[in-house]
Amino acid sequence: MKLLVLATDPVDADHVRAALPDDDLDGAEVLVVSPAVNESAVAFWVSDSDEAIADAGSAAETTAAHLREGGARARAKTGESEPLLALQDALATFQADRVIVFVRDEDAARYREDDVVGEAGRRFGVPVTEVTA
Repeated sequence: MKLLVLATDPVDADHVRAALPDDDLDGAEVLVVSPAVNESAVAFWVSDSDEAIADAGSAAETTAAHLREGGARARAKTGESEPLLALQDALATFQADRVIVFVRDEDAARYREDDVVGEAGRRFGVPVTEVTA
């Protein structure tokens, strides 16, 4: 299985397994993408993305490490701040069999309003599962 995990915050292997009721992580090839999201409106407006990129890199690396401990072959990547663009960029070089999008509670309304999961499924032709974390 080739799995793409999109997560702004670190996710452990048990949470990923719970989103894969019919599959296992053992031996799966996983790409973890963490969007570089500015947490502050001021940082966004002044285009200060350094902290967002560092935070995203740390979240992706932490998640990938958890997944490797869980038996997956996982690597990490920092993505664009817009979830659909981050998915598009990742899927251009990583042909995933499925995608799991972990959504923080505070982002859930925006993800649903933008129909991130539905739009990703339509655009990329890959099964997409949303998990509220």
